[in-house]
Amino acid sequence: MAHVKFTRHLVRFFPTLGSQVEVNGRIIADIIAELDQQYPGLASYIVNERGAVRRHVNIFVGGDLIKDRETLQDPVQENEQIYIFQALSGG
Repeated sequence: MAHVKFTRHLVRFFPTLGSQVEVNGRIIADIIAELDQQYPGLASYIVNERGAVRRHVNIFVGGDLIKDRETLQDPVQENEQIYIFQALSGG
């Protein structure tokens, strides 16, 4: 299982979302789909209507930024650390 960590910003919209969630998946697209199964609607904060990573979201696998922001085909190893960061904006 991969270990997914989030910014605290998403907890405001998903109160049961912990700071770390464990999910199965071999690629980032699988991870996002599994997260959306556990927390319906979460994927819409991470990816757009075409399934690409939203402009102000970054996803790291280990310490590396994913390369495929369009189809999310970056591989995920067993026990991998995944970080999903959503930038905050405003004034």
